[in-house]
Amino acid sequence: MSVARREQITAVEEHGEAGGRSINWWGMIFFIASEALIFANIIASFLYLEIRNGSWQVPTELLVPVINTAILLGSSFPIHYLAGRGIARGNQRNLRLGLFLTMLMGTIFLGGQLYEYSGLFGNNFTPQASVFASSFFTLTGFHGLHVTIGLIFLLIVWLRALHGDFTAKKHWPVQAGEMYWHFVDGVWVVVFSTVYLLPLIRG
Repeated sequence: MSVARREQITAVEEHGEAGGRSINWWGMIFFIASEALIFANIIASFLYLEIRNGSWQVPTELLVPVINTAILLGSSFPIHYLAGRGIARGNQRNLRLGLFLTMLMGTIFLGGQLYEYSGLFGNNFTPQASVFASSFFTLTGFHGLHVTIGLIFLLIVWLRALHGDFTAKKHWPVQAGEMYWHFVDGVWVVVFSTVYLLPLIRG
């Protein structure tokens, strides 16, 4: 009786009740929502400062940010179509490949961001230079921090995948990593539009 009960509880935790979402899934949704609120507050502060000071400007050439954006958004494809869908079918090879490609593209994104920062610092555009500069580095840097956290998360999942810890029926960490990474990508679209595109529209 206890064994049957334990199996029933495990099934509910993994798949949710009556075919619905699991409690883990809802927990991740609430966590992402709380992170989205933090970003919303920072973006609102950024917009307020720019409207108040009237210092709308594109801080750098758009080439690097545009390439960076394409790389980060493109990283959603391997984590979803290779890693997520792969492990759902029990394909361990696609899982490992998808996670690796996503981490590689995320690392390139961070490298591009550091390259952009180095150019800005070389032109005396630092957090101390102006209110706009301070808000720019706060917003983009906070997103970069989230990309870094996502990469650490995916690295742990990838190392576990190398040991064969996930199956077609039990791969919640992979799902959680995918959900978080899509959030990071989605937030960057808003950040990129606010920081780089909005000044062009106003100009």
